[in-house]
Formats: sequence, structure tokens, C-alpha cells
Amino acid sequence: MGMSVGSDSTHEDEGIVDINTTPLIDVMLVLLIMLIITIPLQTHSVAIDLPQGNPPPSTEQPKLVTVSIGYDNSISWNNEPITSEASLQAHFQAAAALPDQPEMHIHPDRLADYKTVAHVMADAQRLGMTKLGIVGLDQFMEGQ
Repeated sequence: MGMSVGSDSTHEDEGIVDINTTPLIDVMLVLLIMLIITIPLQTHSVAIDLPQGNPPPSTEQPKLVTVSIGYDNSISWNNEPITSEASLQAHFQAAAALPDQPEMHIHPDRLADYKTVAHVMADAQRLGMTKLGIVGLDQFMEGQ
């Protein structure tokens, strides 16, 4: 009256428990193809008038103003010493009022105070200068 629980016999057929996924993949591919076919093509377009050809080269060189800040925090405008804050602000206002505003190149010395350089840049921006740039940064590179 005993019952055999173990799997001692090797001649019993065991059923395959895995799900057959081939029909599922076939159905998914058919649905994907139907979706691709039924999606309308994007026919909306935006008309843009693009310029034709190359632009003419600029014949005018931009006007440059060089503001130098020395090691002793002295300021010069195109190699002309500036003696007062009011004089510097007058130069900024005159340059900003020009119809074709010049490019302002700020050339600080390596030993100039950061406060002076930041003050000159802030004054220039506050008084309407829009074309600012710092030049001569090669002196700040390592190893020099």
C-alpha cells in the first residue's frame, strides 16, 4: 500500500510547461505593421525663406577701444591715461551713444586688482556698452 512519490522511474512522459510564444510574436508583428500603415504621414510643413548664396564679406573693420588696467590699477583709454571716475564714465557714455558702437577690449595686467577690473566692466555695462571682451589672457596661463 505504499505510494511512490519520488522520480525513480525514467519512463514516464513529462509534459512541456513552456508557453509557445511564436503565435504571440506573429500577432504583435501584424499589429505593428497595421499601426505603421495607418499612421498618417506628417504633411504639415513650415515655409521658411532662406537667403540664397553667400553673404557679402564685411568691408568695414570694427572700431576698437582698448581699456588697459595697469599693475598699479591705473586705467587708460586707447593709451590715454584716465585720471578720474567721471572721465571714464564720460568715455563709456560717448562710446555707447555712437550709432555703430565700438568693440571694447579690456586688457588687465596680471597684477591688477580684481575689484578694479570688475568695476570697469560693471561701469561699461551699466552705461550701455554691449560689445565687451577681455584680451591678453595669455599672461594668466600656467607656467608663465
